[in-house]
This record gives sequence, structure tokens and C-alpha cells, in this order.
Amino acid sequence: MEAAALSQVRIDLWLWAARFFKTRALAKQAISGGRIELNGQSVKPAKLVRVDDQLRINVGETRFEVTVLALSDKRGPAPVARTLYAESEQSIAAREASAQARRLIGRVAPPTRPEGRDRRALRALKGERD
Repeated sequence: MEAAALSQVRIDLWLWAARFFKTRALAKQAISGGRIELNGQSVKPAKLVRVDDQLRINVGETRFEVTVLALSDKRGPAPVARTLYAESEQSIAAREASAQARRLIGRVAPPTRPEGRDRRALRALKGERD
């Protein structure tokens, strides 16, 4: 289908085409996990998106608040994908502020390599078996 001919698209397909997620499966997981809201409500992967819908998208620690400008069911180049939505000014400012805060905190590395007991505790925390 052509992008101009579409009046509605599944939300998981649109999120994939707009390059918020690398695969449709990841988009479905995010939707099922409640990290995507359409017009202030949680949705299912088959929910249809229309132009002018408002989306809240949480990808990791990053949160996007976007308005759908165009629809597409095909994944294209990144510059084309960016034309499918408009991000709000508040969302851009919040993302930049949280990125700056993460940069200031930085990564704190442990002073030494974990010993056997520490590795076992980490494996137990992750739910791995010996």
C-alpha cells in the first residue's frame, strides 16, 4: 500500500515503520508491556493509528510524546521515517534533560573484578543457573 492511500495502520506496524523499534516483535512487546499509550490509553498491538493521534512511547529510559503526521506500513530510510511524526517541544526538552543527567552521573565501575561469591550472587539475581 502507498503511504498516501492509508487512512489507518496497526500501531505495531507504524512504530516499526517510524523506526522507534528495530523489529515488529519488539514493538509488540513494548505495546503488550504497557510502554505505549495512544491518546492517553494503553492499547493492544492491533489497535489502528490515524493521523493526528497522540502517542506516548517509552523506549528504555527514553520517553517520546509524538503526534502522528503520516501513516506508513513500510519501513523506509530514517529521514523518511522522521516525517511520519512530530515530537512535542516538552518531550524534546525532557529527553535532553534526562540525557544530560545521565551524562553527569556517568557509569560507575566496580573497583575490582567480582570474585566467585559476587559472581554467584549476580547470577542468582539474574535468575541464571550455575
